[in-house]
Amino acid sequence: MLELGSHAPEFTLLDHAGDEVSLTTLLHRGPLLLYFYTADFAPPCIRQAEGISRIHPQLQQDGLVVAGVSTQSPSSHARFRRRFHLPQTLLSDPQKAVIGMYDVSGPMGMMVRRATYLIDPGRIIRGAVLADFRTTTHVEFMLEAHRRLNAIAAELLRRRNAVA
Repeated sequence: MLELGSHAPEFTLLDHAGDEVSLTTLLHRGPLLLYFYTADFAPPCIRQAEGISRIHPQLQQDGLVVAGVSTQSPSSHARFRRRFHLPQTLLSDPQKAVIGMYDVSGPMGMMVRRATYLIDPGRIIRGAVLADFRTTTHVEFMLEAHRRLNAIAAELLRRRNAVA
């Protein structure tokens, strides 16, 4: 896992529609919840995606953007989104380049670890969770993301006022 406070690596991947999407593009819409998962249509990944789908309206209302990354193709992602009515962006990383940059490769480079990062618009990692088997941990982390960002903003404001 990347360290809290570090810069999130820039990337460009194809999304479920076959369009190029970069980290910068995603962050233009607001803070990002970037999650990594093993595979479309795998039962734990279905549970995780459906859990995220249920809270997606609240996350959007809080100004958060959500994108998932796995090794499957854009067409697999499109089928996965349609079948389970998923609103979140899904990104394809078949070469595991981004998976490697975000340090979520499985043992011996196989598979993908289930991880979620909270990235602010300045590309700073403000939160992270790694839970390979407990998909609900990621949904709970996402629900706490807005509170975490507000706490960080309040602390920065307090420090700025203390210096002035």
